[in-house]
Amino acid sequence: MRVLTGRVVAGRIELGGEIEDGTPVAVLAPGQEGRDLTPSQEAELAEAYAEIERGELEEGLALLREIQARAGR
Repeated sequence: MRVLTGRVVAGRIELGGEIEDGTPVAVLAPGQEGRDLTPSQEAELAEAYAEIERGELEEGLALLREIQARAGR
């Protein structure tokens, strides 16, 4: 999974990177209608996004290897 950011321009989402055609995506649009989050879910998501923006993230496979190592696999 990759995290990309972008902006809506003329009704279309323009991303700051390339993704393969047909890739399913999820769009977070603050202040827009969609699925409702609880206040705690919204706060957790906002903190996770802030961590990503600060570069505080791990590559997915490295994280899985770390979890497996902790589990003794």
